[in-house]
Amino acid sequence: MPVIKYSRIRDPLFYEWDRKAQKCGLRHTIYAVNGDQYTGEWLDNLKHGKGTQIWKNTGAIYSGDWKFGKRDGYGSYSIPDPVTKEYKRVYTGLWENDQRGGRGVFFYPNGECYEGEWSDGLRSGWGKMQYKDGSVYEGQWLVDQPDGQGVLRLPNGNRYEGCWKDGKKHGPGKYFYLDKGQKLEGIWVADIPKCGVLVDFGRDNALAPTKCPLPEIELHDPAGVLAEARAMFDDSHN
Repeated sequence: MPVIKYSRIRDPLFYEWDRKAQKCGLRHTIYAVNGDQYTGEWLDNLKHGKGTQIWKNTGAIYSGDWKFGKRDGYGSYSIPDPVTKEYKRVYTGLWENDQRGGRGVFFYPNGECYEGEWSDGLRSGWGKMQYKDGSVYEGQWLVDQPDGQGVLRLPNGNRYEGCWKDGKKHGPGKYFYLDKGQKLEGIWVADIPKCGVLVDFGRDNALAPTKCPLPEIELHDPAGVLAEARAMFDDSHN
């Protein structure tokens, strides 16, 4: 009896090609249509795990953690110097949903540096900012501005300790004029001291003390005066 052989049913070739094209696990460099390139781990065709991305237009490099196609976790972002072409680090720290989120260090082009917490790519939380003029602010931030409790130290040694809002001194605070040996304790509104008490403070060690010491003001309850001023400030801003 003759043996009948049936042809083997095979899937179309494009199914096999599509399967081989799926990116999953560790892969060599993959080039995008626009020239960007990525080397690292994949999951279901998305960058996921450890990997390095290079953007062709800017030359920027990100190396670190990825999660479902976005920078997420710990990573470092650098850009080339337009003159020397050497890479300069811009940010190193935590990322969340493709933006700076968590704790990290950011280096600005003018030499300034921020080290602290981020949220949605903005300085938010507790952080320390070193400015180009030598000033240093350390304290709370909100939406990229000092907001809350913080200390600003100036290059001459003077400092402000107190409340901030929208990047300005706002609320109860103390300003130490160490160069003159004086201290102002009072209430600020939008960087302007509205009321307070100015007294000598460390006058003997001051670099440029005033010609005459401040006269002592006899107040029955100086702490109570400032407390009353703070209460009036709070009431006006509630």
